[in-house]
Amino acid sequence: MLVKDLVEKFDLAVTGGKSGLDREVTEGYCGDLLSEVMGNAPAGCAWMTVQGHQNIVAVAVLREMAAIVITGGQIPDAETIQKADQEGIPILQWPDSSFSLAGRLFSAGVGNPASE
Repeated sequence: MLVKDLVEKFDLAVTGGKSGLDREVTEGYCGDLLSEVMGNAPAGCAWMTVQGHQNIVAVAVLREMAAIVITGGQIPDAETIQKADQEGIPILQWPDSSFSLAGRLFSAGVGNPASE
């Protein structure tokens, strides 16, 4: 599934990094502790977090993520959006919890081996 498919299917708002909407999402990952995410998030994931500062873009680039989904109605700051645009990392927004979106992604086949 591509990032743009996630945007359409789950009505996610695209806040930044629109040039990366054709990235492939292979699974999801939830986490807010940046050091833990840097050590464990898989490449190609849609990372769900409540963080909105520009360091999330650096982590996404480092781990070769497909997209960042800021959950819980949190809003990224202007510097984060600018950095995402520069790096081509989509920043998406979801008004509810990471948990609720992760369940929906899994049910839609993202990271779900039973759906392959």
